[in-house]
Amino acid sequence: MNIKRLFFAGAFALFVSQISAQTNVIAHRGFWKTDGSAQNSIAALVKADSINCYGSEFDVWLTKDNKLIVNHDASFMGQRMEDSNYEQLQKLRLKNGETMPGLSDYLAEASKLKTKLILELKEQSSAERESEAVKKIVAMVHDMKLEDRMEYISFSKHAVKEFIRLAPQNTPVYYLKGDLSPAQLKELGASGADYHLSVFQKNPQLITECHQLGLKVNVWTVNNTEDFQWCITNQVDFITTNEPISLQNVLKNK
Repeated sequence: MNIKRLFFAGAFALFVSQISAQTNVIAHRGFWKTDGSAQNSIAALVKADSINCYGSEFDVWLTKDNKLIVNHDASFMGQRMEDSNYEQLQKLRLKNGETMPGLSDYLAEASKLKTKLILELKEQSSAERESEAVKKIVAMVHDMKLEDRMEYISFSKHAVKEFIRLAPQNTPVYYLKGDLSPAQLKELGASGADYHLSVFQKNPQLITECHQLGLKVNVWTVNNTEDFQWCITNQVDFITTNEPISLQNVLKNK
């Protein structure tokens, strides 16, 4: 009887550890809530890597002159990403004093690191511009030999389709909007659901359905202990957070 109890206790402990192991930390816009950092800065990428995050998420726009720039919002300091030339935008300073990084500079720094690169292509003003952006991104990543570390995400279904079409086979590509069922994601060819926490909390069965179809689940943007624990208990694969160290501590203590 004691041997059986030990066996089941050990099996349960292994099960719990596997749940925690399956939940990976993605730093939202890099690890920016720390000294010397800023959202979507190269410093935030380096700092996310330094604390061993699974991945560092960042945002990309296509400029007026068809170059790729890293920034979240459609405008920064009065300059619209799609209506400004690359050189104009590179003169702008982030909160940590860095200039706004071009994607080529961002990836050049990433090549020295090990964290996965979670590239969100922002919804552009037209499908044609999204297609052009995807083509340029995939080519740049190939040239810089970073294909094995890239994952792509977008709110645009068109951009997701383009990444699936042009990126190497089995490259992770996720859809963000939250309006497709797991079966529809599978049919689209996406790697899984990358939805806001509220979508999954309203319907936790989506997580099970994704896993049954062989799809992964990422939840964003999760920033407090209670929500971390909900995601871990429900066996999500990835949590995107502005608080990567806090999430790492919760995972260590599971």
